[in-house]
Amino acid sequence: MSINLDLSGQTAIITGAGRGIGRATAMALADCGACVVLAARTSSQIESVAEEITARGGTALPVVCDIAREEDIQNLFSRLDAFSDRLDIIINNAAIGRYGLFQEFSTADLDDLLAVNVRGTYICCREALRRMIPKKKGAIINISSVVGIKGYENQSAYTASKHAVVGMTKSLAVEAQRYNIRVSVIHPGGVDTQLVRDARPDLAPEILMQPDDIAHAILFLLSLSERCTVDEIAIRRRGSSPF
Repeated sequence: MSINLDLSGQTAIITGAGRGIGRATAMALADCGACVVLAARTSSQIESVAEEITARGGTALPVVCDIAREEDIQNLFSRLDAFSDRLDIIINNAAIGRYGLFQEFSTADLDDLLAVNVRGTYICCREALRRMIPKKKGAIINISSVVGIKGYENQSAYTASKHAVVGMTKSLAVEAQRYNIRVSVIHPGGVDTQLVRDARPDLAPEILMQPDDIAHAILFLLSLSERCTVDEIAIRRRGSSPF
């Protein structure tokens, strides 16, 4: 990473930290000195990320967490409170994808999408805010998607969930501003992750962005001075259509 950023002494939560964008972000924040709390459903993945961070001289706490389950989120934040007396950064990255024609899409798949992408993200933001308000400082970064600002065939429910993430981010940013808490949203286009490979099997891997590209955008947001902020970043693969 080319951004010079010192996060020493700060604590960050990254959801969906076991692979893809979450893993890349966890590594990047740890390399900048942050103590990172790694949340994901798969224990082996976050244990592996934690081991790699520790081997590089960083500090990481892996916590198994399915953000579709509020009790898992409460456990995540309880583990955070025992681990550190502060929360400086949360990256709400965990998400799932379900795809299909609108008229054929099942209610069960819709419920799954909303439980993770909307409800889980909302509760994580709420719990983070409760810990940041007393400190009058913090950064909340929600990972949406290009479908949070556009629409794609066969992705109506996923698109709806990501539009919801954008909407909650906008309202949260207004409410959090009085507490000196910065809230931003990133809209990634095609990134070389399992979710994108499932959604867009027509895209060759070599034309996709890499998870490190999104981690770099997150570091940029965190590197901004106290004089400025960026509400949202839309970052797309070079070969896609501008705007």
